[in-house]
Amino acid sequence: MTSQTITHSAEETVAFGRSLAADLTPPLIVLLRGDLGAGKTTLVKGIAEGFEAARAEDVTSPTFTLIHEYRGPRTTLYHIDLYRIDTERELETLGLDDLLAPNCILLIEWGEKFPRLRSDQNVEITLERVGETERRIQVTNR
Repeated sequence: MTSQTITHSAEETVAFGRSLAADLTPPLIVLLRGDLGAGKTTLVKGIAEGFEAARAEDVTSPTFTLIHEYRGPRTTLYHIDLYRIDTERELETLGLDDLLAPNCILLIEWGEKFPRLRSDQNVEITLERVGETERRIQVTNR
């Protein structure tokens, strides 16, 4: 099933992420797709707030640290950035399989680089710039 929405500002993207959190049930892998600056981390800010795992202003891109952990009362979120990961061997060193516990959601940016991360149980979210501040967000539940 696929749904689509357009947000008109970063604040609307955060708000959409907040509402989307209600539809995400752990354990789950969410693949976040989109070009640099498309709004992937901005969406994660809202998802983290929706799970009461972090305030939007405390969520930052894990581009250099690769993984950020946000613990909420019911769910732990792992925000993962694979932009700098190029091989399966590098991916294995991250231990992502060990992170997917019953109360965890993995929010993975650039996950499409690794076909093994795609599964019928995952959710894929594609963000696309359609204007200076507008973003088209497509959510696909497999």
